[in-house]
Order: sequence, then C-alpha cells, then structure tokens
Amino acid sequence: MKKIVIGMMLLALSVAAQAQGDAIAKFFNKYQNDESFTQVTVSSKMFNLFTNMDVEKPEDKEVLDAISKLKGLKVLVKEEARNARELYKEAYSMIPANQYEELMFMRDKDKDMKFYIRETSPGKISELVMIMGGNEEFMIMSIFGEIDLKQISKIGRKMDIDGLDELEKIDDGKSKKNDE
Repeated sequence: MKKIVIGMMLLALSVAAQAQGDAIAKFFNKYQNDESFTQVTVSSKMFNLFTNMDVEKPEDKEVLDAISKLKGLKVLVKEEARNARELYKEAYSMIPANQYEELMFMRDKDKDMKFYIRETSPGKISELVMIMGGNEEFMIMSIFGEIDLKQISKIGRKMDIDGLDELEKIDDGKSKKNDE
C-alpha cells in the first residue's frame, strides 16, 4: 500500500512539473495562428539531416556535432509590433521560476533580452529560452535537446540569428548580467 501511495505521489508531481513546463508551449500555441507573427519550427529530423553534411573545418564539425544533439527549435517573431513590450512582459511572466534559471539579461535603448535555461541535472541543459522585446519587435525562441551554450553561440553566428551570439559572453555557464 505504501508503494502505491508513493508511486501516485511521484506521478502527480511529474504531471504537475510537466504542466508548469508547458507554459512556454502555451505561449506559442496562443499566438501560432496569429498571422501577424512569423513562426519557425525545426524538428529533430531536420537537425539530423544537417549532420549528414560533409565539412572540411574542425569548427564546422563541432557545430554539426552540437546540432545532432538538438531535438527541436521554435521561434515566434512579431515585427512592426506596437505591443512588443507587452508581449515581452507576457512571455516573461509565463516562465516558471521553479523550472528555469535566468542565465543572462541585456538591455539597451531599443530592446530587452533575457536568456533562461532548464537543467535536467547540474550542468546538463535541456532547454534554452530567449525572449526579446523592443520598441517594435518581439521574439521568443526555445531550443531543446542536449545543449552546449558555446556551440549554440557558434550556430547562431553561422546562421545569423540575432541574440544567440551573445551567449559567447557567458563564462562556464555562469551569467554575466549587465549593470543597469
């Protein structure tokens, strides 16, 4: 009887944790049919296809190795958005603090940007979330799988993904937050 009760408690806790982790998915689902947003979803199959490419440089091989460990990528962008700051605040408020750790925050005159990670165990990053809100631009991106932040930064640089290059500023997984 005791084993059944413990098993049920563990099941309830895992369901509750999964429901909280779905907050980001709920944000994507809320706006995915809004035609004013650009949505990009990349599956693990697409990442696997990249790994079959021939490369000559060792750096490119490292990037392909990092890509092969990714399970997916979701991006939601709204340009020329009068409500970009509100979208940023809404997305930010949906991040469950007990599951995600703020990795880095950046602010300049035109935009705010936050990076969050979810770790399955210390040092094992399973998801990277970037939220950016500006005067007229909003973006939320989720990368999930087995994540190496330095390699993700290289991928971002090669694919010209605004914001991911900022991950180079992180030293050994610790954030360097801007002084305001």
